[in-house]
Amino acid sequence: MQGPEAADGGSSPHAPEASNALGGEPSAYLRQHAGNPVHWRPFGDEAFASATARDVPVFLSIGYAACHWCHVMAHESFEDQGTADFLNANFVAVKVDREERPDVDAAYMAATQALSGEGGWPMSVFLLPDGRAFYAGTYYPPRPLPGRPSFRQVLEAVADAWQERRGAVEQNADTLARGLAASRPGAAVRLDGVPEPFDPYLPREAVEALAGDEDTAYGGFGGAPKFPPSAVLEFLIRHAAVASPALDAGTPAQARDLAGRTLAAMSRSALFDQLDGGFARYSVTRDWSVPHFEKMLYDNAQLLRVYVHWVRLGGTPGYPAAEAADVAGRTAGWLLASLGLGADDAGNGQLPEALASSLDADTVVDGVHTEGASYLWTPAALESVLGPADGGAVGRLMNVHAGGTVTADGSPLHPGRALSADEAELWQQVRPVLLAGRSRRPQPARDDKVVAGWDGLAVAALAEAGAVLGQPRLVAAAGRIAEYLARVHWKPGADGGPGTLMRVSHDGVARGIGGLLEDYAFCAEGLIALYAASGRTRWYRLAGDILAAACERFATDGTLQDAAGESEQLANAQGGRAPLNPFDDATPSGAAAFAGALLSFSALSGSPEYRALAGNILALLPPLATRAPRAAGWLLATAQAALAGPVEAAVVGPDTPERAALHLALLRSPSPGLVIALQPEADGQGPPLLRGRAAAPDGSPLVFLCRGMVCGLPVGSVRAVRERLASMGG
Repeated sequence: MQGPEAADGGSSPHAPEASNALGGEPSAYLRQHAGNPVHWRPFGDEAFASATARDVPVFLSIGYAACHWCHVMAHESFEDQGTADFLNANFVAVKVDREERPDVDAAYMAATQALSGEGGWPMSVFLLPDGRAFYAGTYYPPRPLPGRPSFRQVLEAVADAWQERRGAVEQNADTLARGLAASRPGAAVRLDGVPEPFDPYLPREAVEALAGDEDTAYGGFGGAPKFPPSAVLEFLIRHAAVASPALDAGTPAQARDLAGRTLAAMSRSALFDQLDGGFARYSVTRDWSVPHFEKMLYDNAQLLRVYVHWVRLGGTPGYPAAEAADVAGRTAGWLLASLGLGADDAGNGQLPEALASSLDADTVVDGVHTEGASYLWTPAALESVLGPADGGAVGRLMNVHAGGTVTADGSPLHPGRALSADEAELWQQVRPVLLAGRSRRPQPARDDKVVAGWDGLAVAALAEAGAVLGQPRLVAAAGRIAEYLARVHWKPGADGGPGTLMRVSHDGVARGIGGLLEDYAFCAEGLIALYAASGRTRWYRLAGDILAAACERFATDGTLQDAAGESEQLANAQGGRAPLNPFDDATPSGAAAFAGALLSFSALSGSPEYRALAGNILALLPPLATRAPRAAGWLLATAQAALAGPVEAAVVGPDTPERAALHLALLRSPSPGLVIALQPEADGQGPPLLRGRAAAPDGSPLVFLCRGMVCGLPVGSVRAVRERLASMGG
């Protein structure tokens, strides 16, 4: 019902926008709001210019497609005509997908936390027309609740303050921007000096600090909500692979146990989709039993790679490599089948050309968004699909009881422990039947936008999974995705200048902003891994082009930045240009990933400049290694690779089964950061690591194992390769 204030809203000095402008946006989250009566605008100069011309504040709403409470607020408030009328008359409404614009999200999350003491999504921020925030919160209900006003009350109060107390509003915005500039976290990386010597004991100290933060009862680190610590797990696995007792004093074994307990806990829990594969975003509970059900590409790409690296390491008795290989294989299959765009959309089993961003947490059932509805089971539902005997046995095995853990009677399937041989046999028999039954339910929506960096993470994971698990189809899938990134997201520079990597595409068209540092770094990392698995020098060359462009774009004035070409509004909101963020979040920090890609590429190319640049970025690590190791996992993983060399492997000789066996032995080595160059046949000149390396006089293939382009005598057997790698500490 339309309120009286909305009827008077047209008295604003300037007419509201004529319509909603989100219908053509690449983001599924923005397009979800294209039918709202709110006259949404995407974030950009046009929206802020309109606010200036109309002399009204900006209402900024930030969320993402898989966000449950974003859907709730949209239904309650943004679909309500009376609320929309008031909002349109008194504000310029701007909608942002945090996955498309993490720079916008980060800037206004800092403001929201400073103003309200809380943060989350949906994020609701009120801005001056120059971009500075003056009031903020998260979810607002349609009616007042204890301690929380309704959204309409907030809109009316802000509109009144804008009209009656403009000076105080502007003063508040100015004070906030200055405060954010003075107190915001961040770091400066000087790129124009000689890297400081790296303390080789830091990884050991980080392992000890992580051990003190382990949840020894349930695995993982810290308490609820509990997120998969993907970057930390990568570091622990790399540290577990080193062989330097004098330096590491038993911490490799400690790291192996830490990683194994967490990997086992996650894959046996409700965080992992026991039927279809793939991991949810996080667990609401400490014991991983109640997931928040959205399934993100970036989580699953990272976790696929980590589980593959655990297989490569050899596992432990408590978490065998074979169990992890099954988890990795099902996760890879889920990625291609459920997030695949292109060929797999037709259901014909072909390889997708790219991967979508996410599946929603919610499923729409009878017009109502219900979190996790596709994934929950009751004892009765199990019995209806499997019959009373198997249904009852599976309910007991998979923790589905009369009282639900998510709803009053609904629970996700999970054993919470290792299965016995008989239990595993039962589960393998019933799993396809249950999956077929679940597939007949309404399914969560998919966000079809492609984010360059996240697909880059998937390229690395799929390429390595294919090699380690013996599934060439996964390497081919990585190649298809890389082709898409090269064709759609990468814009070569004119006249030999640096190119540009676009962050987001939809329906095969890149739109919006250029990539962030993390996009360039993740794509370069993925292409280097794909080159190692496939031997196609095209991917090595493209990785080099992307890294060169990243240096031009983000490594300027002797410093490193996460974003380039920052908008005037973001600079105003933060009181200046944002500092480099060294901390991992849901994905590795852009700086850490950039250092890792530079380190690997320098090992292939012999570039001292890239090696020095990686070393300068690693200077961020010493203050974080023991005080905040959970936020510095990828810096630690990169440091572990640097301490190992990394080892460089040049594989030369004709393309024979013998060479393939040598290549595979290298791909399955856990040596931290190992880089592999494969002599090309007809795909152009290989990297400098191959120069001057020749096959044996009788033409048989050889492997040269090197550090810093300095190599030992070549070896020609799988056994010799493994022995030499072991002697080199990896």
